Amino acid sequence: MCGADLFYKLVVMPIVTLGALELTTLLAVARLRNEAYGLAIKRDLAARTGRDYSVGALYTTLQRLEDKGLLTSRHSEPLPVRGGRSRRHFTLTGAGARALREAERHAASIWAGIGKPLRPRLA
Repeated sequence: MCGADLFYKLVVMPIVTLGALELTTLLAVARLRNEAYGLAIKRDLAARTGRDYSVGALYTTLQRLEDKGLLTSRHSEPLPVRGGRSRRHFTLTGAGARALREAERHAASIWAGIGKPLRPRLA
């Protein structure tokens, strides 16, 4: 290798911080896999959190997660019914899976040292 210079560029992946709705939405997409589209995600969130998020809040969150590179989306073929519309399906990326693992590690670290379920003290 006469005169050839080799350069390596090391890139440090930034730590992605997730809000509560972002985290629960990522988890819903991971759980739903091939069925992760708007209404299914909305139903999953409502069932698990007890909150009925607006469609606007959900799609804003999904877009933000896609902008962060944690999700990708694609449009399906229109549904085979009269007036059927296509669905926007979401898929977890490798970065999204890493963000979920990091969030799980972070939560475990926070809960470390709590041996048994917390019981409030009665005064």
